[in-house]
Amino acid sequence: MKIFITGISGFIGFHLARELKAYGHDVLGCDNYNSMYDPSLKISRYKILEMSKISVENVDIGPQSGVKRLSEDMIQDCDVIVHLAAWAGVRHSLEQPNVYTKNNIMGTQTIIDIAEKLNIPVVYASSSSVYAGQTPPFMEDMNFTHHLNPYAWSKYVNECQFKHSNVPSSIGFRFFTVYGPYGRPDMALHGFTNKIIKDEPIEVFGHGDMSRDFTYVQDIVNGVQLLIDKVSEIDDHQIYNIGSGESVPLMSFVRLIEENLDRKAKINYVDMHPADIRHTLADITEIKRLGYRPMTSIETGIRSFISWYKDYYNKN
Repeated sequence: MKIFITGISGFIGFHLARELKAYGHDVLGCDNYNSMYDPSLKISRYKILEMSKISVENVDIGPQSGVKRLSEDMIQDCDVIVHLAAWAGVRHSLEQPNVYTKNNIMGTQTIIDIAEKLNIPVVYASSSSVYAGQTPPFMEDMNFTHHLNPYAWSKYVNECQFKHSNVPSSIGFRFFTVYGPYGRPDMALHGFTNKIIKDEPIEVFGHGDMSRDFTYVQDIVNGVQLLIDKVSEIDDHQIYNIGSGESVPLMSFVRLIEENLDRKAKINYVDMHPADIRHTLADITEIKRLGYRPMTSIETGIRSFISWYKDYYNKN
């Protein structure tokens, strides 16, 4: 298959592109190396993709002026589009909501317009953030009420955009707290590790009374691959949770980081952030029917991340 990935130099896009290439697919994609977090990590990922002979265009899918825009010529003859490009970060989105509207909603419409014109199916990223206000475990057919931040509602709008589009078929995946090597520096695992190594205090929200369905990036990649294989078989617009199916208390998560670093964290307990959900847990019944099986325990996943972090940042 010929597969085009938006956000290919991002955390998930990077891992997915390499896996698809290893399976013999023709993989290409785009990224815009924005300032949502330090672009040096994205550039590192890009260099690895380049060494893997994966073509990456430096373009923007959003309505930005003076920037090279994504065009249908770049996607011509592809069998499927994997749409991962987005501004992420629930807390950051409260500070710059307009950025999320422009990139996540209007940028996604660019993808839909191209996919409709070229008659190409799309698999795309949504988020567990859309479940705010619901009681875990979260199931795909839950009715939504009020989203807590612009990132969350932008991802729900994306689902509506595809559902009411003329794209031949689409599958959205609601990711649950993805972590692993080359993970985003604004995520808890990366930030906690960095501060503990520097002997700086970490902020633990909700006074530690939080839990997350942490999902290792390879399990996410396996789920997305599965959906790529399925999307051409349907003539509808579907949604699947991709998580581990287990919820880990935040303080257990912190203790595992401490164990792997052999250091104790200095902890400042603070109130819940208004953009946060207190507890998340994916019901993965539906995607398991397709053959999905999460394989990586939280213990193995954190150990893998810490090993990568020490090597990448020369902290051995």
